[in-house]
Amino acid sequence: MEILVYSGLELLGDGVMKLPFVRALRRTWPEARITWLAGKGKTVYAGTLAPLVRDCLDEVIEEAGIGTQARELRRRPLPGRRFDLVIDTQRRVLTTLILRRIRAASFISGAAGFLLSSRKPPAGAGKPPSMIGQLFALLGVAAGKPVAPVFDLALDRQWTARAAALLPEGKRYVGIAPGAGGAHKRWPLDRFAALARAQVAAGRAAVFLLGPDEESWLPGLRDAVPEAHFPLQAEAGAASPLLTMALAQRLAAAIANDSGTGHLIAAAGCPLVSLFGPTRAAKFAPAARRLEIVDASAFGAADMGAIPLEAVGAAVERVIAAAYIPSGR
Repeated sequence: MEILVYSGLELLGDGVMKLPFVRALRRTWPEARITWLAGKGKTVYAGTLAPLVRDCLDEVIEEAGIGTQARELRRRPLPGRRFDLVIDTQRRVLTTLILRRIRAASFISGAAGFLLSSRKPPAGAGKPPSMIGQLFALLGVAAGKPVAPVFDLALDRQWTARAAALLPEGKRYVGIAPGAGGAHKRWPLDRFAALARAQVAAGRAAVFLLGPDEESWLPGLRDAVPEAHFPLQAEAGAASPLLTMALAQRLAAAIANDSGTGHLIAAAGCPLVSLFGPTRAAKFAPAARRLEIVDASAFGAADMGAIPLEAVGAAVERVIAAAYIPSGR
């Protein structure tokens, strides 16, 4: 069976968010030959995240120049190739019309309410609010049955060994990722520090996952939580999405804002408490093995500062109580 999946492009955040979908795609059709087509730009599946999809995607095509201009309707994309199934993950009608010209036995697309799709969702099925939910809805239509996210990510030994050295066995680690792309999406840093101290008081080890843009917070956090671990700052150039995911697989649970790091943690299979304020949890929440959302709107405001420390602490306790035991810990 030949399957083609079309996307415009994938930057790092997009690629991380879609990882559970890519892995579920392979588990749904384990014997298929799967091609990922980035029609309008580059994809991290051909670069940074290639090791994470190597066992899922047989071919990755990027910058294909497919799906942009109306004149493309005059020719057939990917001439000489034919697929049993094409899944169009975007909703721009012109792009879908162009993709519809690819030779395929079945074509699945949510554009124009599935008007151009070979198969459609069951009557009355609404459009999922989250982007990852919409991808899984497409996958369910293509498979003819509901498909759940898959968290069976296997990282290369170079990353798992480094993570094991940074977070050795014998402790129960709780990850804390205080960063986010904008200050408006960040819970106050002093509350993250207070949460870390509470984890230490409970007999756990607090692990701060700081990206390159957050390294200036390191001295203050070390002063506030002397017992905390900072594995991504343990050696020069240590910060890497793959190492972050390997570390996440050694955590009992983690707490993150609406951020790329939160999606990395979730994709690694780590139980997650996700904090939301001005952005919509229904749209941007990650697919996670176990997810607790704490939303500022529940406390009467959209500002992240409205989220009380006690509410996040209680969510962490619930997640840890229900969490699976990560392998390797």
